[in-house]
Amino acid sequence: MTKVLMIHPDKCTGCHNCTLACSYGHESQFRAAATRVHVYTWEREGFSVPMMCQQCDEASCMKVCPTGALSRAKGADLVEYNRAKCIGCRMCTMACPFGNAVYDGVSGAILKCDQCDGSPECVKFCPSKALEFIDDSISTRSRKKAFAAKFKAAIQEV
Repeated sequence: MTKVLMIHPDKCTGCHNCTLACSYGHESQFRAAATRVHVYTWEREGFSVPMMCQQCDEASCMKVCPTGALSRAKGADLVEYNRAKCIGCRMCTMACPFGNAVYDGVSGAILKCDQCDGSPECVKFCPSKALEFIDDSISTRSRKKAFAAKFKAAIQEV
């Protein structure tokens, strides 16, 4: 069964361990700009939300990519990034409704969650269990979509 990253914003403390684990796991350095996890914090309201690629069913990033550097294998849920095909146009970064595809000027690559080949570092190092890597089911998928829609609406208000 396919697995998905589930976010529990009510458990997030804003510690950023997930961003550090991600950058170190992918780039072998603690560099916040090299993370595929983005923690949005609302200090006045007192909460934080970790976000990463939502692996959208109708992935806008894939639709706008002129070279096919972002694609999905037949029958797969994961949107994969092929750096060799990428021309650095950054259309995917503009198309992502959640801002979870970003361009890293240091490496010259697009950074988006690849779920660490099935063993996400962000989940391993989240002390509050705000992130889980769980089996994809109808209820899990609908909960994830509902959260993504609420988050998209909240970001558009800001």
